[in-house]
Amino acid sequence: MQAVIDKLERTHNLSDDEFAALLAPLSPDDEKYLSQRACHVREKNYGKDVYIRGLIEFTNYCRNNCYYCGIRRDNAHAQRYRLTAEQILSCCHTGYQLGFRTFVLQGGEDAYFTDERLCQLIQEIKRHHADCAVTLSIGERSKESYQRLFAAGADRYLLRHETADKAHYEQLHPPAELSHSHRLQCLRDLKEIGYQVGCGMMVGSPGQTLNCLIKDLRLLQELQPEMVGIGPFIPQHDTPFAQEAGGTAAMTVRLLSIIRLLLPHVLLPSTTALGTIDPRGREKGLLAGANVLMPNLSPTEVRKKYALYDHKICTGEEAAECVRCLAARVESTGYKIVVSRGDHITKEGLYHANQSHPNPRTDHKAI
Repeated sequence: MQAVIDKLERTHNLSDDEFAALLAPLSPDDEKYLSQRACHVREKNYGKDVYIRGLIEFTNYCRNNCYYCGIRRDNAHAQRYRLTAEQILSCCHTGYQLGFRTFVLQGGEDAYFTDERLCQLIQEIKRHHADCAVTLSIGERSKESYQRLFAAGADRYLLRHETADKAHYEQLHPPAELSHSHRLQCLRDLKEIGYQVGCGMMVGSPGQTLNCLIKDLRLLQELQPEMVGIGPFIPQHDTPFAQEAGGTAAMTVRLLSIIRLLLPHVLLPSTTALGTIDPRGREKGLLAGANVLMPNLSPTEVRKKYALYDHKICTGEEAAECVRCLAARVESTGYKIVVSRGDHITKEGLYHANQSHPNPRTDHKAI
């Protein structure tokens, strides 16, 4: 198996049979070797730095009815909220003082947040924090909408593809409302416009097979996203999948290592979901090749309301205010949180040229 891992590191490609073998149960020695090679590649490209993103969950209204999601349209028990522009800007001001140089605006597909409102918000964030990146995670929109938001100053866009298998996609989403082909077209539109694009899948979602995961890896090869966000499926009690089994930390961590070798330059979060199902999940993710963390900058009174899944971490060390506590946990892995936009390695020169700003990787400091 070590020869297969070496091949993946060298060529960034495997046959379907080789991917299947790598996704099957591995010996402890092979697991260790895989994570070691992933960390080697991560450190070759990004050193020991861990980039932090300030997550602002600004609305939990959503027009969609995805079967796995706690803020799905038909969940009558969800406590709905929208943050005001003033609240969002306050989160950014607080985050900036804490050392965040990327803000992630994440929400359901909420019709209240029109292009006009979002463009004004992005422009205000950039006016106050010109050296920061703005990432959007607000679902499927038209290409024209994506273009307007990009022109307003948005730098990155996160849109999980959830699964690259069409039949599996239709098991997770109402087929009359959401289309697998449209989700993939949105990702291609975002790439064409010029965003740093993030996609990703749920690990262990209902109906997921080994072949589904291989298709996910093939999609990552094709799309070449700048970011990949994966996390274990965790059931939410007010959804049709409430009684389904969740994904595992072990498979999530292994996929992080595989993705690091498949896409050596990728920005790879160790997610809150991973930390939710394993007390040391985020540390394990960093030791498997991840290099991004996304602490929560949302106002404390709404954090529990953004309940995508059950038992989500939303206080204590997940809270952005305790970033120094998180920094200590990161340091226990041999890595360090830094004050930096943390751009994809192939995009840094573009940012530097456009902004006449110090290089975001060579002119940052540790927290």
